Amino acid sequence: MADSEEISRVVERVRERIDPGEDERAALRETASALSERVEDVLADLPVEADVIRVGSTARGTWLSGDRDIDLFVRFPADVDRESLESYGLEIGRTVLPDGREEYAEHPYVTGEFRDFDIDLVPCYDVEDGSSLRSAVDRTPHHNAYLRERIDSGLAADVRVFKRFLKGIGAYGSDLRTRGFSGYLTELLVLEYGGFEALLRAAADWHPPVVFDPEDHGQRSFDHPLVVVDPTDPTRNVAAVCSAENVARLQHHARAFLDDPDESVFFSPDPTPLSPADVRSHVQRRGTTPVAVVFDAPDIVEDQLYPQLRKSLSGVQSELDRRGFDPLRATAFADDRAVLLVELAHATLPAITRHEGPPVHVRAHAEGFYDAYADGDDYGPFLDGDRYVVERDREYTEAAAYLRSDALFDVGLGSHVESALEDDYEVLVGEEVATLAETDAFGVEFARYFEPSP
Repeated sequence: MADSEEISRVVERVRERIDPGEDERAALRETASALSERVEDVLADLPVEADVIRVGSTARGTWLSGDRDIDLFVRFPADVDRESLESYGLEIGRTVLPDGREEYAEHPYVTGEFRDFDIDLVPCYDVEDGSSLRSAVDRTPHHNAYLRERIDSGLAADVRVFKRFLKGIGAYGSDLRTRGFSGYLTELLVLEYGGFEALLRAAADWHPPVVFDPEDHGQRSFDHPLVVVDPTDPTRNVAAVCSAENVARLQHHARAFLDDPDESVFFSPDPTPLSPADVRSHVQRRGTTPVAVVFDAPDIVEDQLYPQLRKSLSGVQSELDRRGFDPLRATAFADDRAVLLVELAHATLPAITRHEGPPVHVRAHAEGFYDAYADGDDYGPFLDGDRYVVERDREYTEAAAYLRSDALFDVGLGSHVESALEDDYEVLVGEEVATLAETDAFGVEFARYFEPSP
């Protein structure tokens, strides 16, 4: 394992590439100040007392060079009704960012550009603490205050390094496509361990579930591989969205980096897209049969789309397994089109399938099983050991035939995915899936699938 001096040399080289320069910091400060003044001018004409604060990584000095995001929250008194909060928030946003657009989280807000920075202007309630929320965004100012009191310039530098490490290994981001580490979570973890290196050394030996409770709120029941009880809201696990796979990914790369520190892990590019010929070569080499259900991606945001794709994929994969096609692995991805891809050990199966009944000595169940099949056209019932068995006709002998049938809609599909499939879809079998790699976006997804790594 490398010593701290060797790790520090690598970290310093990384910092040279990710730490914002003074010109960048000054531009951000001036832009945020100008925006805040604009908001305050609008607030002065409203019949309500409110204030504006800057939150997020740029407020705490944990942003990476090149990031161009400024988050401004406008805090309204808790006794303002929701309709008024939304109305005031949109009025401020449209005035300050006249070319902006409305987005919607728990309530609408305005996002846009100002001096080449990406701006979010979000209204929220000024609540006493993170456990007395009126909307989900109300806790954000409390997160900001908590961390600003505790993260000095040294820790902020280590947060930036840890963020870049997570980005490099593909585990950064709390969106429901990535299911990784959020910015707030990375800051809390660096704060917990006192630095980047100490965090990696600890993570390398984690035994999930790993639980942290920074403010000693008391043990709560969270069923997640990583639990960080929100210091400002004891009912919330900050790491709830972080998947077991991404926790394991951090552990793998922490061990690898501590054994052989190398700055390349911080800047790993996306894999090179596979061509259709590459995909066909992999399919031939593996001797399996991939099947793909392809359809127009529902017009919903990714945080809605990917949970529905995963739910649908799980339903399809489970049903193919139940029917005997023996899935090896599966994945889902989307661009303009969406794909549910399942790789099968068997594309076709015999015309019959074995169905075991209960032991004969379990009289009531055994007689019921026997009577159900005694007068049918199946093979049996007959005895195999102490059980009744029948060999009955298989409903679908080809996986593709099942996927093209109405039976596909009997699995647990996501609602928007189901609607999209009802409109139209196609099924690709075997080397036909290679045509999907004609676009670079899907070529990258095939590279991740056929050339996997931690």
